[in-house]
Amino acid sequence: LYLVDVSSFIFRAYYSIGHLSTSNGTPTGAVFGVANMLTALVKDRAPTHVAVAMDSKTPTFRVEIFPEYKANRPPPPEDLKAQFPLVRELVEAFELPVIQRDGFEADDLIATATRAAREAGMKVVIVSGDKDLMQLVGPGVTLLDTMKDKLWDAAAVEEKWGVPPTL
Repeated sequence: LYLVDVSSFIFRAYYSIGHLSTSNGTPTGAVFGVANMLTALVKDRAPTHVAVAMDSKTPTFRVEIFPEYKANRPPPPEDLKAQFPLVRELVEAFELPVIQRDGFEADDLIATATRAAREAGMKVVIVSGDKDLMQLVGPGVTLLDTMKDKLWDAAAVEEKWGVPPTL
């Protein structure tokens, strides 16, 4: 099971590709980048099972617990926020299942899906550049950073950070 952190794709595409837009001015650079990354993933890795995790459209439970959660992080630029629904349409056009739930970040959903998949005996590849997700790596779970073309197993995580990951 490949679990794609599409938020990671969106931000990487937005900041690496720059501004692209339709003839009517709708920004599309991030959408274009996500399309390329999903196409490359499917073509190069040929996964048999894929799901795409997306962040909540509403504030997460963490903000309710700790209002200052991510308070120092600036909001996404308006031209990027306008592309979020377009990315959702793109993922649906790829006919990939979307995991999204109000009040939860994609990371939360990836962790839950990883645990459920492992309990069902499946191997999991988390597709993300988010280092926080490395804590999920372990038996039957790896993390693929497509930008660096690096597959992280438990040994690689421990070598990089000096501590083993745990699920």
